Amino acid sequence: MGLTHEPTPVPGYPGNMERLRLVVTGRVQGVAFRAHTQAEAARLGLVGWVRNLPDGTVELAAEGPREALEALLAWARTGPSMARVTGVEPAWGPATGAHAGFSIVRG
Repeated sequence: MGLTHEPTPVPGYPGNMERLRLVVTGRVQGVAFRAHTQAEAARLGLVGWVRNLPDGTVELAAEGPREALEALLAWARTGPSMARVTGVEPAWGPATGAHAGFSIVRG
């Protein structure tokens, strides 16, 4: 599952950073999943984005140290109290360094 790679040094990032993309299924829209994800990512020092998809899932991409990304993945398996997560599909890859913060993508 996921990509096999060496962590990528990204200019401006301390140490080796990675990227984690998740698709989260279940009752994850209309329960503040994006806002809670943004807060959790900020708490963990991650950058990236989160958005709702038309099929009712939530997609997110986060970049940072592997340990912090694994903590976000563990959090996403449950999500906020109003959510009912039934699945999380992770994909690992090299960091891009394209994000300065963690944003909610709307629309």
